Amino acid sequence: MSRIGKLPITVPAGVTVDIKDDVITVKGPKGELKQKLNPQITVELADGEIKVSRPDDSRENRAQHGLYRALIHNMVVGVSEGFKKELEIVGVGYRATSQGQVLELALGYSHAIYIKMPPEVTVDAKTERNKNPLITLVSCDKQLLGQICAKIRSFRKPEPYKGKGVKFVGEVIRRKSGKTAAAK
Repeated sequence: MSRIGKLPITVPAGVTVDIKDDVITVKGPKGELKQKLNPQITVELADGEIKVSRPDDSRENRAQHGLYRALIHNMVVGVSEGFKKELEIVGVGYRATSQGQVLELALGYSHAIYIKMPPEVTVDAKTERNKNPLITLVSCDKQLLGQICAKIRSFRKPEPYKGKGVKFVGEVIRRKSGKTAAAK
């Protein structure tokens, strides 16, 4: 039995769960999320807990069991608490500004990069003196948030020599020594 799949999901107060025709809908104070379910996997809501079960121990059903439990758990946490990711821009002349739902990045290219955020994601860019610019993204959808962070990071990944680029706050970049270390 899947260790993650067999754990029950507790539904906090203020969150409503609706299961209909292989679609689960979770509503809460932060928003509403929907997920289509595999017909093989059964999801039951009983006395404030969601339980996910599978019909047999086939390889695909075992994989789907843990996957759908994790997806539903992320939905419940997202609509009740929300998710937050912070990106840091390291490099001389690299900037980030936000105007409403549009994020403008200056990452050393000949042009600025504009990214329009979906309505589920709120963006905030802060630039303080003598500190690296910080981009804060908040959403109830963990998948969408991760996808947007990966897209922003892909414009200028952190390089291993000076560490310049877009990185997550707290991310450790493995640094390489340059040519001078090889000559000795």
